[in-house]
Amino acid sequence: MNDAPVIVAGGLSDSHTWNLVFLQLLLEEHGHRVVNLGPCVPEELLTSEALAQRPALIVMSSVNGHGYQDGMRMITRLRDQPELGELPVVIGGKLGISGTRSAVEAANLKNAGYDAVFDDSAEGIGAFSRMLDALPQRALV
Repeated sequence: MNDAPVIVAGGLSDSHTWNLVFLQLLLEEHGHRVVNLGPCVPEELLTSEALAQRPALIVMSSVNGHGYQDGMRMITRLRDQPELGELPVVIGGKLGISGTRSAVEAANLKNAGYDAVFDDSAEGIGAFSRMLDALPQRALV
């Protein structure tokens, strides 16, 4: 088994931490080792950590409603690195200030390079949990 970690991070404009702690606990319950970069993560830090850690997955989370803008900057920077071109990256949470995301915004995020976009509904959390179960890289517990 591969012991590659899962990196969890908040966008540059999002200072919330409870969502990141929740994600870390959920990922650990699914058997993954987590590197939690915390809130307000600059694009340069996420990119350098991804290159250094070689994670199985990056999970971006937003609570402040600016996840779409933060997420677009993050994925653009990550995908600019050839070594990270195939790295699975997902985003979720409150991606717009209205609390909902449009199908167009979700499509834009996926077209920019995210493998999946999850909203903060019970259905979104369920879909995220199912995705975790399907990940081939699991930490040795």
